[in-house]
Amino acid sequence: MGLDDDAREYHRTDPPGKIEISTTKPTNTQRDLSLAYSPGVAAPCRDIADDEEYAYEYTAKGNLVGVVSNGSAVLGLGDIGAQASKPVMEGKGVLFKRFADIDVFDIELDQATAEEIITSVSAMEPTFGGVNLEDIKAPECFEIEERLREEMDIPVFHDDQHGTAIISGAALVNAADIADKELDELDIVFSGAGASAIATARFYVSLGARKENITMCDSSGIITQERADAGDVNEFKREFARDVPAGGLDEAMKDADVFVGLSIGGLVDEEMVQSMAADPIIFAMANPDPEIPYEDAKAARDDTVIMATGRSDYPNQVNNVLGFPFIFRGALDARATEINEEMKVAAARALADLAREDVPDAVVKAYGDQPLQFGSEYIIPKPLDPRVLFEVSPAVAEAAMESGAARKELDLEAYTEGLEARLGKSREMMRVVLNKAKSDPKRVALAEGTDEKMIRAAFQLQEQGIAEPVLIGSRKSIERTRDRLGLDFEPEVVDPRDDDYEGYADRLYELRRRKGVTRSEAEELIRRDTNYLGSVMVEQGDADALLTGLTHHYPSALRPPLQVIGTAEDANYAAGVYLLTFKNRVIFAADTTVNLAPDEEVLTEVTKHTAALAKSFNVEPRAALLSYSNFGSVDNEGTLKPRRAAEALQNDPEVDFEVDGEMQADTAVVEDILEGTYDFSDLEDPANVLIFPNLEAGNIGYKLLQRLGGAEAIGPMLVGMDKPVHVLQRGDEVKDIVNLAGVAVVDAQNE
Repeated sequence: MGLDDDAREYHRTDPPGKIEISTTKPTNTQRDLSLAYSPGVAAPCRDIADDEEYAYEYTAKGNLVGVVSNGSAVLGLGDIGAQASKPVMEGKGVLFKRFADIDVFDIELDQATAEEIITSVSAMEPTFGGVNLEDIKAPECFEIEERLREEMDIPVFHDDQHGTAIISGAALVNAADIADKELDELDIVFSGAGASAIATARFYVSLGARKENITMCDSSGIITQERADAGDVNEFKREFARDVPAGGLDEAMKDADVFVGLSIGGLVDEEMVQSMAADPIIFAMANPDPEIPYEDAKAARDDTVIMATGRSDYPNQVNNVLGFPFIFRGALDARATEINEEMKVAAARALADLAREDVPDAVVKAYGDQPLQFGSEYIIPKPLDPRVLFEVSPAVAEAAMESGAARKELDLEAYTEGLEARLGKSREMMRVVLNKAKSDPKRVALAEGTDEKMIRAAFQLQEQGIAEPVLIGSRKSIERTRDRLGLDFEPEVVDPRDDDYEGYADRLYELRRRKGVTRSEAEELIRRDTNYLGSVMVEQGDADALLTGLTHHYPSALRPPLQVIGTAEDANYAAGVYLLTFKNRVIFAADTTVNLAPDEEVLTEVTKHTAALAKSFNVEPRAALLSYSNFGSVDNEGTLKPRRAAEALQNDPEVDFEVDGEMQADTAVVEDILEGTYDFSDLEDPANVLIFPNLEAGNIGYKLLQRLGGAEAIGPMLVGMDKPVHVLQRGDEVKDIVNLAGVAVVDAQNE
């Protein structure tokens, strides 16, 4: 099937469409229903009648946007009418929810005049926290937005006008910087004079461009003052009329610094690009075919052509999804009365700044592992970059507060952390740990210091104040990689080849000489195996924690720290723990990486270590020792181990957390089973610490929970060591390194 048939099947699959309404409160009992509706609903109704602001406290209004269209100017389809536009408006709702967790009602109005639409939309103000106008033709769209902004006390935003303006504005800021040109000196030419072009030209002026340097062309050529005086253009085009000679687009583009295409494909050729000023900026944003193909524009000149299009298969896609979800998120959360120019500029500046930051591995992978580094081929973030939410939305909220549009004051630091939590429970959990780490950063040795990911992680750790990273490896190699990545920092480097670490060799020899290691072998291990060097550094107190394993198999990475650092005084065994986060719960799973066939003594110790780890995440542990048996239903050597471990823990006066077992996995995590069939259990609520009976079960269990249960995994975190050591999984991403480094710092603080 072709794309059209695939799309039809996608939309008609039961249930038809792309959105649904779901409840956010329990509706299981008669009491639940009496609270949700009659008679309980009367109480919040009375409060709102007394003070309408209570609507934001008692209803979904504060997170609800109306996407409104009459279908008169649907992208690529034209005037198809209100009913035919509904799939597009539903799609817009999907994007709001996916990227900013905003709920949407799509409103398709079978109305043609501006007055009719204004009357209908303004009457719906009690329903929505904001209104997104969509696919309404010019010039009516200008009047509709302007009037609604005046009449309504909630944010009104016409994305067709302002979305492209804001995203391309961010691109313009960075492109001008790369081309070493000032915004107020740019000679800018527009191809197209519709709603989007006029709004974009206005916005560029807000960013710092000069109106007198903007030349706008429509299908009849340059919009001149002569044409304006003759009544040849409407009032909106007249705003950008220039007192220059008449001419076509080719004349306008001569010596221009910037070309902005918001028209139709194929209008620009290579000769026109060649006529532009040095290092031209070309935003050819007509869809699906740009005004000039990407390859042709690049080939037209020998100097740097900084180009953006509206297409995802070329660098620098100007995609409105980088704007509207996050702008509305900030506006709604600040309870803004409008989305003003200051808020739009703040969004563009935040996007421009984000493009200069190191790009997460997950984003790079999502775009085919193509290099993403600030420069002419990367001047705006990618739409799938999760950081856009907690960079753009706080900037918009802050601008709303500073400009007087906000009705609610936000603590921006706490607000940003709350936004991160919207992206998943794991971010919320890690934020607890990372905030603890920042309160007292420790020295963390990164054993594989020449690896690009380790260097990028070191940059983030240092920049964010999470840790004091120490990269172990060739200083020259590390500095070359740092410079290639454009990371502006001076990392601390321990180079085993150039520096004198005889003392570390002596210590390793002292520790391992009765294990078959000679003095010369100890020196060779220090010089050639960064795991041994890092382990001795931590053992000697020259670093507070060690991270390794990124390029090694887990057992080979774990062996040196076990030999050199060993387990804690009160511990005989180390264990690997994964934190698994679901939408509304977290699970600590152990042992998933170390102990092959633990007996009851090992299980007892692992449970204590894992419970202590849970507490470091501010989670009160409830531990279940798992089996295929429930409280003696099967009696054999395998089920006796977790049963005896549970009994030992329950009888230990130092154990201050709930624990029980042996029990099946569903018994441990399903409240109805635990409180119904096994109401005698010592667990008052479902377990959040799961202790598996052996390594095979633990490894299989956590991976099934992650892949089929939709859990996000943090780890493995190594517990039971004498000093903080964590062994990464091969191929972990930079965020995994940063997270585990944060855990290691908190471990070191607790030491």
